[in-house]
Amino acid sequence: MAAPGTPQRPMPGLYMNTPAPNRHDRGFGGNADQPFRPPVYRAPSGAAGGAAAAGVQNAQQAGQQNSRPSSAGRQTAQSITPVERAARAVNENLTRESRFPELDNYVTQGISSEYDLTTASQAWAPFERVRRFPIPDRIFEQYNRAQVNTMMGLLAEIHHAWISIDNSLYMWDYTNPNPELIGFEEQAYNVTAVRMIKPKKGVFTNRITHLLAIGTTQEITLLGMECKKGPGGVYGVELFQTRMSVPTRGIDVSVIEDGRDGRIFFAGRNSNDVYEMTYQQEERWFQNRCSKICHTSTRLQSVMPSIPFSVRPPHEHVVQMVADDTRSLLYVLSSESTIRVFHMRSEISFDCCITMTFMAIRTSIQHMVARTDLIDPTTDIASIAAISATESSRLNLMIITSTGCRIFMSATSGYYATDATSPPTSMAVHHVKFPPATAANGQPQQRTIQQQPGGPYAANQPIIDTNSRALIVTRRAARFPPGYFFCFVAAHAAAPSDELFLSAPDSGRMARPAEPQQMSRYFETGLWCDLGSRAEDVGVVSEGSGGAEKMPLGFGNEMAIQFDKPIAEIAILTNTGVHTFRRRRLVDVFAAVARRGAGLEGTQDAADTVRFIRRYGRTETTATALAVACGQAVSGGGASTAAGADGRVSGVNDPDVLDFARRVFIEQGGKPTLNENAIMAFGGHANPVENVRPSPRHDGIALYVARLVRRVWKEKVMEEKVIPGGGLEVKSTVLVDKLRSIQRDLAALQEFLSRNKAYIDGLAGPGETALARAATKQEEVALQGEHRALDALVKLIVSVIEGLSFVLVLFEGEGAVAARAAADILLSLPDTQRQRARELTYEQLFTSTPGRDLARELVKAIVNRSIARGANVDSVAEALRRRCGSFCSADDVVVFKAQELLTKAAEAGAATEGGRSLLNESLLLFQQVASALTGEQLKTAVAQYVEMEFFAGAVRLVLRCASMVDRAGQAAAWVRAGMPQADDRQKQFEKRTECYNLIHDIINAVDASVARTRPEHLADPHHPVARRKAEAYEEIHNSTDELFQTNLFDWYVAQGWEERLLDIRSPAVVAYLQSKADERLDHADLLWRYFARYNCFFDAAVVQLKLAKSDAFEIPLSKRIEYLGWAKTNASTGFGISANMGALRSPDSSMLSTLTGPRGASPAGSFAATDSRLSRQELLAEASDLLDMAAVQAELLERVPHHPRLTAENRERAIQMLNGPIRTVESLYHDFADEAGYYDICLVLYKISQYRNQAHIRSTWQCLLEKVVAEREVLGAAERRALERQVQRQRRGGAADAATRINLALWRNRPAPWAALSEQVRALGSRLGMDDAVFPVDMLVPMLERWSVTATTDPTSMLPRGGAAGNNNGGGGALAQLDPNEYPPPPPPPPHWVPTVMFDLGVPPDALYAVYEVLAFADMEPFTSRAGRRLVAANLVYVVCNWVERSEASGEWVCGGPEGQERVAEALREIVGQGWLAGRDGAVGEVRADVLEELVRKVELGGM
Repeated sequence: MAAPGTPQRPMPGLYMNTPAPNRHDRGFGGNADQPFRPPVYRAPSGAAGGAAAAGVQNAQQAGQQNSRPSSAGRQTAQSITPVERAARAVNENLTRESRFPELDNYVTQGISSEYDLTTASQAWAPFERVRRFPIPDRIFEQYNRAQVNTMMGLLAEIHHAWISIDNSLYMWDYTNPNPELIGFEEQAYNVTAVRMIKPKKGVFTNRITHLLAIGTTQEITLLGMECKKGPGGVYGVELFQTRMSVPTRGIDVSVIEDGRDGRIFFAGRNSNDVYEMTYQQEERWFQNRCSKICHTSTRLQSVMPSIPFSVRPPHEHVVQMVADDTRSLLYVLSSESTIRVFHMRSEISFDCCITMTFMAIRTSIQHMVARTDLIDPTTDIASIAAISATESSRLNLMIITSTGCRIFMSATSGYYATDATSPPTSMAVHHVKFPPATAANGQPQQRTIQQQPGGPYAANQPIIDTNSRALIVTRRAARFPPGYFFCFVAAHAAAPSDELFLSAPDSGRMARPAEPQQMSRYFETGLWCDLGSRAEDVGVVSEGSGGAEKMPLGFGNEMAIQFDKPIAEIAILTNTGVHTFRRRRLVDVFAAVARRGAGLEGTQDAADTVRFIRRYGRTETTATALAVACGQAVSGGGASTAAGADGRVSGVNDPDVLDFARRVFIEQGGKPTLNENAIMAFGGHANPVENVRPSPRHDGIALYVARLVRRVWKEKVMEEKVIPGGGLEVKSTVLVDKLRSIQRDLAALQEFLSRNKAYIDGLAGPGETALARAATKQEEVALQGEHRALDALVKLIVSVIEGLSFVLVLFEGEGAVAARAAADILLSLPDTQRQRARELTYEQLFTSTPGRDLARELVKAIVNRSIARGANVDSVAEALRRRCGSFCSADDVVVFKAQELLTKAAEAGAATEGGRSLLNESLLLFQQVASALTGEQLKTAVAQYVEMEFFAGAVRLVLRCASMVDRAGQAAAWVRAGMPQADDRQKQFEKRTECYNLIHDIINAVDASVARTRPEHLADPHHPVARRKAEAYEEIHNSTDELFQTNLFDWYVAQGWEERLLDIRSPAVVAYLQSKADERLDHADLLWRYFARYNCFFDAAVVQLKLAKSDAFEIPLSKRIEYLGWAKTNASTGFGISANMGALRSPDSSMLSTLTGPRGASPAGSFAATDSRLSRQELLAEASDLLDMAAVQAELLERVPHHPRLTAENRERAIQMLNGPIRTVESLYHDFADEAGYYDICLVLYKISQYRNQAHIRSTWQCLLEKVVAEREVLGAAERRALERQVQRQRRGGAADAATRINLALWRNRPAPWAALSEQVRALGSRLGMDDAVFPVDMLVPMLERWSVTATTDPTSMLPRGGAAGNNNGGGGALAQLDPNEYPPPPPPPPHWVPTVMFDLGVPPDALYAVYEVLAFADMEPFTSRAGRRLVAANLVYVVCNWVERSEASGEWVCGGPEGQERVAEALREIVGQGWLAGRDGAVGEVRADVLEELVRKVELGGM
């Protein structure tokens, strides 16, 4: 473990704004990512808390670890509220005080004799004598009649004393000046011992609170006691006869002790045996109601009476028994100073586990002290006192010797300390505390000084006196938690009076952290008192006093419980009366010191103040002075006080004392400091105020507040209890009187701080004089930090006071009535809030927002309960505001009034005029406080409105509340930002959504009301149901809340009410659908449907076009084509939204601004419509182009799945790509059409993209025509094999089989190649629109005519082929060998089929003639052959004939005019002259020579 670093101190000349390199990035063993930073609240200087030795070291280590908070911690410190900051200071003080060291941490192993002695008249005395109560005269009258035996004792718990006179027992209240004697004289034997014990549960009635065990010479008798505490703390006692007794003849009972669960142990003077008296409610088999058991002898000895037949010498017997119920141990002291330890494992188990003589104890002590006259063979044990496990985990027992030495013993079980289940096996001396060095007469005793070994630091250790005779002879002694020591000293055994030595641990000094290299010290303050009589008994009077905690750590911290538990008071019974001593708290000591002078100016007072600060630290001093100034100090009636002669305890209200305390608090409170080193550790970027260490004055206030509220801080506010017979009671976990006391003390503190605000630096605020006096920037920042810390404490005080007022209101009343009322209030809450209320602690109520919100809900439940019981809401609310204003604000009062009006409206009837008026008034009140309404209140109000069919009011209230919970519009900003996660604005959105969901319920209620009404009534607009429906929907649809409209329309769509949405004529619908259309397809469909419904066709077309182009939705291609068709149609019809939806236009803006204004600019590609008529043609053009591409894509989608080259995976991928968004021309061409060989589609894509590359176009046409011919010529593999088999059979003289005939028949029925070409050209011509670029006639005609020439001159080229086009192997030869009569080859192309196709496509004759003219007279293959020339010449003549006929039919010039006529005639004469058409019969085809001559004549004559 790294050694703690040197504390950092401010360096001269170091300013927080001075730039310097960061030298604190790495501490000793630290992390560079977590730089050093001191805590915001430092550990108070000398604060009461912490621990000595190991406890202090642990606290220091924890403080060092907490001194390096991360950056996240800094942000948290800045974001916490003032009340939370003050609560953190309170928690730190409570934690520190709970770490007060255990008893064995300061009562360490070794010896000591250190006391701080005072006298009864000094202000520093640890106890003060309050009063002496004399023994009543009637007791002395009875005493004078005594014959044999008289004994006295105390029942201190109930303020009673007792005296036994022979066989009679008398008790009286010693605090009563004229008490009534309570006597018990019904027994015949002398009383030898009396003990008051707690009875077993279930044996007696509830009236019996205690048992009185009376030991006599012959028996032990049990009496029942009913003890009732009356007004003023006076106990009333009544005795009851239980008829329970056991014989004790021969035992001579002298000691009775009670154990856990009502066990009764006793012993006598005649033996050293320990007996137990058992008792039960009724007799059982072999077991009486009462019996005795001897735990130390045999069974026979336990039942045989001990009858002495002769005088025997004194023998060892029991003189004292002490029970430790926390460890189930019973310590027994004998007359020979032998201690036995018994373990009470169970009701029937009682084992002696340790027996230890005083000789063995002396032997153990010799290892600690070399020589002492106080512990020698003549020394006896005077008394023993048990130390419970809640006080110490190691120390078990304290032994007081006759010389006044206190020996602390520790018992162990093996190697571990004992507990309630394991018996101890050994016991050893742990510490010896020797008597003080000063006797009762104030004279120092002769003493032998012994230096305790301490190594090199022995000089720092106290000098121990091991031979002081100040407490010789100690006759009896007692110890009370947490360490009060009462020692009664007599000059000799027969001395008539005792001197009393009292001491107590000084927890204030032990709470301060030990200095380095200094051992923990057991600080005690002592006091001598002269009783003037002989002590008979001693006991603790105060009820509830004891340790600060229920465990050893923190148990002995008396400082923490100064204002929490009753002041410890001890009663001492002597033969002259009862003396009461009160423990003086530190505040009482301070008040006594203040009483000695008039202020700090006095020499003695200044010295006492300095002494106080040096002893307890400045923080503890200021906290104590503050408590005294607030009236916490009290004084009794002893000689050292100024109280009255009756000795009553009263508060200190001396003006001089209060003024002294005020001045000490103000003047000795120290100053805040700025930790500049911490600022430099962060490179000067840290907030200086966060590094201010508040003054000890602030720490004192925080400490005082923590001590005031420590009883309730961690407690739950309420606890539930099921009462017999059913029902529930809810009670406060803390007594109401205690709550009032805390509230009263805090109010006094608040008043003190307010009255002295101007004198306390840092409390007045920025305008205070101290800030103006600041000489440096450091002092100014320090005062700012001080003000922030003090202001936080003041606000916490106010919060606690009001929180306690609320709890007092909640449990107002008496007993069961208040408990049942609180139960009714709790049960009225929802289940979630009810569970939170059960777990609510006071800390949460005082400091946390959820706790205070829950308290407000309880306050509302209180008011609602009062209203339900007929109480006036104004009076109830005003009373709540007066007592706990922060839990019942002015808004809450308005809410209560509105709820009252709702109740009255329900009583008057919702349909009446008065009821409607009350509903409207309640709505106005609710709207005034809409921001203060909780979710539950809003739901309740809406439910009541709906029940009374006040639908429009319910909608208006909900919308008002939604707007008030998010005034800054953070929810809308969060939605516009894209609804990011982990954003604080999301909470506002969720709150709004909760409100909007209530409107859904209202709409359902409206619909249900409408459904219950007859249709003819709904047709009447004045009918109540129709009117309320119209009013409700008017409120809904006229709302300008964008988020509400979005929520409502989302709900409509989720319910399947699209038609209801489309029926709403509002710009909000358009804005909603446009905002959603980018995300959801159904909303986009609704958008264009909404436009179309209101004749906004162009806007509908825009949406449809965007849907067709959208990549965000999975829309099939067929649906996209539909969208494009609708878009094209709608774009050609009507006007936009601005022209046709005038009714939807905002009164101060166009529809376009309405759509885009509230939601901001529409993003690119969104569905926001525009109304530009200039873009209409663009839209039509784009829709047409997309339709063309979509048609191509659809054709590809139809063809691609059947392509033979595609694998299954690629086929699915291709289908997915095509059956989606419309792809570009480039993608369709390169990815699909060109790759798959779909040349016709390639040509279409050329036209769509206006592609003009003639070489590519020619190549594509060439490939297309070849593919068409090849598809008709190529046979499949099965057909080819069938043909081969058929040829072989014919060669052998066989006939073709049926399969072969079928295959050949299928082939013969196929279209001829020329027909396929004609069909393909016609189809493409129409599809391409005869575009000259992609359908060039001058290029297509030569291609077709070349194929015709080849097919005409070589008929075998048209035979089926077995392979690819042009492969004439196999199939063609086989077919040529077949019988031509049975299997004729395909017919050759008909004449003029090419020009016929062109004429059918609308090619004009002159254009076609020009092509054929070139073919006829240019030397182009294959047209140079005779067959080719003849074919071209025939087609040219055919074209001329067609041209002439058309010209004659239309009355136009033949062949275009004289020039054309001359040109055509010349061509015809050339044909005739060349004899291209001459044949054997004088003609080629259908053109005869005479016909040709006539044609020439017509051409020359112009058609005549």
